[in-house]
Amino acid sequence: MQRHTYPDIESLSQGFADFSESVLKNILARKPQATLVVPGGNTPRHYLPALAKCQLPWDRITVTLSDERWVDVHDEQSNEHLVKKYLMAQLPESARFVGLKTQHDSPFDAVNAIHQHLDSLPLPLSLTVLGLGEDGHIASLFPGMNTDLLSTHHCVATAPPIAPSLRVSLSLNFLVKSEHIALVVTGKNKRRLLDQLSENPDLKLPIVWLLQRTQLPIMVFEMNES
Repeated sequence: MQRHTYPDIESLSQGFADFSESVLKNILARKPQATLVVPGGNTPRHYLPALAKCQLPWDRITVTLSDERWVDVHDEQSNEHLVKKYLMAQLPESARFVGLKTQHDSPFDAVNAIHQHLDSLPLPLSLTVLGLGEDGHIASLFPGMNTDLLSTHHCVATAPPIAPSLRVSLSLNFLVKSEHIALVVTGKNKRRLLDQLSENPDLKLPIVWLLQRTQLPIMVFEMNES
C-alpha cells in the first residue's frame, strides 16, 4: 500500500480526484476507452463530486460499480442511485454508466447476466476505487467467504453476515486484474486496521486477499482523524 494522509475530507477528495484524473488521462493516451469502478457508501458522497469536476473526455470512460445492494435502483440504499446522483448527474450525457442490478429476484440468479454485462466493458478495469469496512471487507466480499468461489465469474452474489439485503460484488479475481486500484478510507477504526495489517496481515480479511493477489501497489487515500 502507498498511503496518502489528508487533514480533512475536502483535501482528501481533491487529492483523490487529482490522482484519478492523472491515471485516467494516462490510460486514455494509449487506449481508446477506459473503465472506472466506484463504490457506494457515505464517503463517496464527498469525493465523487470532486471527481466529476475533472477535465476528462468522459465520453470515453465507462463507469460501473464495485458492488450493489439488491434493491430498486431508485432506493436510497442503492449504490447506483448514489453514483448517479453524485457523479453521473454532473457529467456530460455522453458518459456511460453500467449498473449491476437486474430484474432478477435474486443476485444468485443474475450472476451469468451480470458477468456478460461486465464482459462488454473496456477491460481490464482501468481504475478501481474501493472502500473498506471495519471488518476488513471490500466491495461486498466479506470475511468467511470461500475465495475459490470468487474467480469463476466477473461477479459474485453475496449474503452479508449482518445486512438487510443480498448483494452482488465484483469478484476478487476481476478486481485484482485492474490496472490501478485506489482505496479511500475515513474513520479511526479503519485506519487502525490498515496499521495492523501493515505489521500483521490477517489472512481471513478480504482486503488482505486483495493485497496478496495484486501485482501493483494499492493507493490509499485516508484522513488524519484524531
